[in-house]
Amino acid sequence: MSERRFNKLQPYAVYADKTMTQMVEELIESLPNTEIDKNIAIPTPWSSDS
Repeated sequence: MSERRFNKLQPYAVYADKTMTQMVEELIESLPNTEIDKNIAIPTPWSSDS
């Protein structure tokens, strides 16, 4: 994490009465699940449909 981003996040962590670790963990938990179904074909630049 860049120092600029750290310095931006730190005051919010103090305001929210949370540690930086808690802040990062909560952010990670809030991200959408990106697990991919292994049975779905994923198009690639070199694949063709014809």
